[in-house]
Amino acid sequence: MTIEHTSEAGAAGALAPNRSPIGWAADHWPLLAFIACAAMLGAAHAFETFGKLAPCLLCLKQREAYWVTGAVALVTILLSRTAWVDKVRRPLILLIGLGFLYGAGLAVYHAGAEWKWWPGPAACAAGGAASADDLVAMLKGAKIAAPSCDKAVWIFLGLSMAGWNALISLGLAAASFFACLRPQAAPKAA
Repeated sequence: MTIEHTSEAGAAGALAPNRSPIGWAADHWPLLAFIACAAMLGAAHAFETFGKLAPCLLCLKQREAYWVTGAVALVTILLSRTAWVDKVRRPLILLIGLGFLYGAGLAVYHAGAEWKWWPGPAACAAGGAASADDLVAMLKGAKIAAPSCDKAVWIFLGLSMAGWNALISLGLAAASFFACLRPQAAPKAA
């Protein structure tokens, strides 16, 4: 018995016959990239909110890379429902990959500054860690020291958050480039 999908919408939710999970992921990469961006931003905000780890300047720059890349992924998703899909899909997925690659570069730079391999930006050398009390004081007009970019405040398995972000961003960039190069499955006719 063969499985036939009567509509493209039906095929989107399940694996098409003879389509591997890798092929499915490549076909749905803009959505998966958007979810990855949202998950990474959610994790960063959770560390900030629940872990009380205030972000430094480079941490915020790495978040910006996910915001921009997520926006490009969302535009790709929306345009994939239009007649322009064949013209814009590959260039936009390439742009998603470049966004992840840029984020990986920022994360490597940040991790290198934490390991003292090179200096971080001068604006990042304030040295303090901001607390909720500091933020309240700042709202009242007081000046507070921003967290330093060259001190890892959280390390897991020998890597700081910047180190983990570099690995994850590199993996997402590689997956993006793979999805860009892989031919998309043709929709089944009804």
